[in-house]
Amino acid sequence: MKSVQVSLPEGLVEAAQLSRSNPSADAARLLALELFREDKVSLGRAAELCETPVETFMEFAGQRQVPLHHGAGELEEDRRTLQSLQRRKSFPMLLR
Repeated sequence: MKSVQVSLPEGLVEAAQLSRSNPSADAARLLALELFREDKVSLGRAAELCETPVETFMEFAGQRQVPLHHGAGELEEDRRTLQSLQRRKSFPMLLR
């Protein structure tokens, strides 16, 4: 994924408790979390944007008391995914 370099004031890095060893990764997770919290991106997209596994991103959200929510769009996307998996016979028991 293409990246952009951003300069942050040291006080902001300290206040956000970003890792000194990798502040860019921490800042990316916080930004993705805020996009998810504001319903601008789905949970999966937020995890993808900050290059974090979905499970890890879910834990990260929980640690910051950001509720996980599923909107109608995410539910529909999940339904289509399950149907696709069923058609491929990968998981025939999921939609019974």
